[in-house]
Amino acid sequence: MSRLYHDNPEVLLAEFVNPAALIKAAEEMRDIGYTKFDCHSPFPIHGMDRAMGLTRSPIGWLAGLAAIIGCSAAFGLQWWTHAIDYPLVISGKPFFSFQAYVPVTFALGVLLAGFMALFGMLVLNKLPRPHHPLFNSDNFRSVTDDGFFVSVESSDPKYERAKTSALLETLGGKNIEVLKDE
Repeated sequence: MSRLYHDNPEVLLAEFVNPAALIKAAEEMRDIGYTKFDCHSPFPIHGMDRAMGLTRSPIGWLAGLAAIIGCSAAFGLQWWTHAIDYPLVISGKPFFSFQAYVPVTFALGVLLAGFMALFGMLVLNKLPRPHHPLFNSDNFRSVTDDGFFVSVESSDPKYERAKTSALLETLGGKNIEVLKDE
């Protein structure tokens, strides 16, 4: 669910009391037009993606494409080596015995799909990022236990510190703080 980008000079952080309040705040932020905000909770919240206006991740399509490429490459290489480059008749087996190609074809497809899923996730989430302004907040440490937060980046077109802070407060946010990247 991460929407945080690199090189943000300022982040506004607000704490909410429970998951329902967090979803309501996310829906309001989305409806008003904020695009560079993120919701943080200690566990996944059903419906949060929809509330934030997030689209489906392209990782599935990328992994599927990588699997097709891996399967095609494995099948093609085995066919080429057995039928074209080094054709040997062993025990009457035909040059193109595709049944024997299945294990290697499957393994390379799964391998490439796994690598694409891992590296695609890292690239799309702009990871690794060893430091973020949120790490400067003492309140934010409770996000791994019982805290629910909304963070808004100053790079958002709708961001104005006073107005955004007032909006978060009207949505039920408390302990609102401005965090700067140092």
